[in-house]
Amino acid sequence: MSEFGSERPVDAVRLWSGGLATAVVAALVVLVGTLIIRGVLGIPVLAPEEAGYLGDTGTVAYALMAAAAALLATGLLHVLLLTAPRPRAFFGWMMGLMTAVAAVTPFTQGAELASQIATAVVNLVAGVAIATLLGGVAGTAAVRSGNRPPPVLRQEGILPDVDGSDYRRDRRRP
Repeated sequence: MSEFGSERPVDAVRLWSGGLATAVVAALVVLVGTLIIRGVLGIPVLAPEEAGYLGDTGTVAYALMAAAAALLATGLLHVLLLTAPRPRAFFGWMMGLMTAVAAVTPFTQGAELASQIATAVVNLVAGVAIATLLGGVAGTAAVRSGNRPPPVLRQEGILPDVDGSDYRRDRRRP
């Protein structure tokens, strides 16, 4: 901690492992959404009809973009947790607005209305998943003063728990 006590500890391992898990969920939302839209509803979205129920390489790129968006959101969250006053509120607003942009963008493209609506719904669900999952991760990754986790080596039993009384200056070692 700095001399002014302004440093905010963040459990980066917890934050980024949650971010990676969120990226997997976001990619799966896109894949499942595409399967439902193309396979069940019969709406040709993200690829021509002859591409099959999961689409083509465009679907894979779309899923990877959703995963990348989750990782970028994790980076944004990390910066906000370190610097912003009320980081979760700012993160919620930013994610809400970015999700709105992602949901409205399909309507600016030249496609059938059914495809536009379907893509907007997939974008909305992926954005909500990213926002809610990372919002929950933020609650566990921000370390409150006095509640800092023990060092990693002690958690795994490599180093013994030793308190400061074992190292008093006035005691001599035998």
